[in-house]
Amino acid sequence: MADCDANYFRLMKLFPEMTREAAERKVGFSYDRDHELRFVVRENTPYTTLIELSQVASAGSNTNPWFRLPVMKLRLYHDARVAEVVSCDGVRHVKSRYGYPNRKMYQQDEKAQWNRFLGEWLSHCLARGYYPEPLFGEAP
Repeated sequence: MADCDANYFRLMKLFPEMTREAAERKVGFSYDRDHELRFVVRENTPYTTLIELSQVASAGSNTNPWFRLPVMKLRLYHDARVAEVVSCDGVRHVKSRYGYPNRKMYQQDEKAQWNRFLGEWLSHCLARGYYPEPLFGEAP
């Protein structure tokens, strides 16, 4: 739960207007400027927001990334201030704990690893990312 709590606050720093007007936010990386993480609001209700996180090539970039970030769907619970990964590359309904080995060869703490992975990406965006478009309320 600590990862989910921290991820909520990281997301709010990166994408503060997600619950208001903007439906999309891109965060680029300063070391190559060829790749961006794209946050797209897929569903917005008074108490929750569903966001899809994916990696895309920057506008004008002709590179084909050799590493593809999994497409993750995140559910933010605004009343509890928690963000959790609910789907990773189309895989949903993952248990919080698995015996090992198991039929699908998930790690024992597969769900926790998804949330830690999200936290690492969000921390990286906060430390080294840039916004290719102006932030909400800023002049272009």
